[in-house]
Amino acid sequence: MRKLMVVLDDSKECLNAMRFAAMRAAHSEGSVTVLAVIPPEEFNHWIGVGNIMREEARERIEVHFEVFAKWMREKQNINPELVIREGVAVQEIMSQISEDPEIGILVLGAGSENNGPGPLVTKLSRQAGTLPIPIAIVPGDISKERLEAIT
Repeated sequence: MRKLMVVLDDSKECLNAMRFAAMRAAHSEGSVTVLAVIPPEEFNHWIGVGNIMREEARERIEVHFEVFAKWMREKQNINPELVIREGVAVQEIMSQISEDPEIGILVLGAGSENNGPGPLVTKLSRQAGTLPIPIAIVPGDISKERLEAIT
């Protein structure tokens, strides 16, 4: 089975990346892994406060994920898997790819603002020649209809 891994974050381009991953998986009999990375700087507090903040971050991610998961299940007949990791985003993405050999494509959403495509797209595209899998970069302002046509 082929998996597409998409990164869940608070960016608006994340929506189109999720759509692309789900539609592509549905059309190719694949599956979707949704990766959320909690940055370590969120927990540089006292141990008790850090643990509470960590749990709150996980709860926010799970709620955010469930919105996408519901759409994927109802509209694309895809039941996505959620993976939550803690650390530096690029390192955790690479670790997840190396730990799960079924992941065949990394899907990222590119920002459409004047300040560039976003830090993940920038960092990972610089490493694209040495990555073990292809990256699909989905434009942040591509229409839903266009996504449907190309998947």
